[in-house]
Amino acid sequence: MRKILIGVVITLVVLYAAKSCETQKAEKTRLVENTALIQQQINNVGKLVVTEGHFSQVFNYQNSKDLLGNYLTFEKKALVVVNADVTVAYDLSKIEFKLDEATKTLSILKIPEEEITISPDFEYYDVQADFLNPFEAHDYNKIKNIVNASLKKKINQSQLKTNAKNRLISELSKFYILTNSLGWTLEYNQTTIDQVDDFKGLKL
Repeated sequence: MRKILIGVVITLVVLYAAKSCETQKAEKTRLVENTALIQQQINNVGKLVVTEGHFSQVFNYQNSKDLLGNYLTFEKKALVVVNADVTVAYDLSKIEFKLDEATKTLSILKIPEEEITISPDFEYYDVQADFLNPFEAHDYNKIKNIVNASLKKKINQSQLKTNAKNRLISELSKFYILTNSLGWTLEYNQTTIDQVDDFKGLKL
């Protein structure tokens, strides 16, 4: 009877150990699968989040050249019409993150800054120049630089950057939804994200 009892106890211990090993193995497998899934989802959203805008501007360019002191002045001028397409984008393929399987935490370390692309189209009207003060390459470069500086100022005063940031938050919210559904914690800049709206209060 004693041998039977010992045998039953040993059997129960073996079964319990086997079941524990299977449970741990299943949990480890699930952890690895979740980690791979998060990694894949981050890679999938590694695309440009783009906001587009269009700006128009009329610019009067004038330049004068004095010869013989102030006795002779040669002027050149042009009316420049600029139509520019502008894009504000975040390249999420450059996002930096860390996965901690031990604490089940996805930490977003760095989000790339926005990329602003300006594609202007210049049209020149009423171009007037003297023989001794003709239009040259540096004039066109100067016009281009002045117009680009003016457009950047207009972009900063517009809603383009705000709209792009809202699109970025929309993409980042996918990380929260994914990690939350898998029982993971999402952090950005050492701040825990408890809900999607938490992104709005962060300095991105």
